[in-house]
Amino acid sequence: MDKTKKIIAIIAFMVFILVAGYSLYKWFKFGTVDGGSIFFSFLALTYFFNWITWGQHEGGGEKDELDRHIQTQSAKIGYYVLMVLSGIILFVSEGTGNLNNVDNYPLLLVVCLTFITVPVTEFIYSKRYKG
Repeated sequence: MDKTKKIIAIIAFMVFILVAGYSLYKWFKFGTVDGGSIFFSFLALTYFFNWITWGQHEGGGEKDELDRHIQTQSAKIGYYVLMVLSGIILFVSEGTGNLNNVDNYPLLLVVCLTFITVPVTEFIYSKRYKG
């Protein structure tokens, strides 16, 4: 990674630290959670990891076979990690493991959608090549 790309990666990481720090400060000092700060801190973290992995913030560009393999495998692993984390967040935020006592129906719906996203996507995508 050349010097300019390192500087951009450092700036992206510093933006993440600043925004996440501001969000934590508001939470500890005022007891409020700032959704915008959380969103933008994760967005900055995404830019940082794309820069250090691919050398650009969008993660795009010319990719060889190894790069495409890395991207495919990490997408599959990331999907399952997101599925597990969303389930954990549901049960921790609701304080119960009993689905009948869950009040956050939008989050429950998101967790349920994680189970069908890949099978439905694979079904639709397979129709493109098989039929």
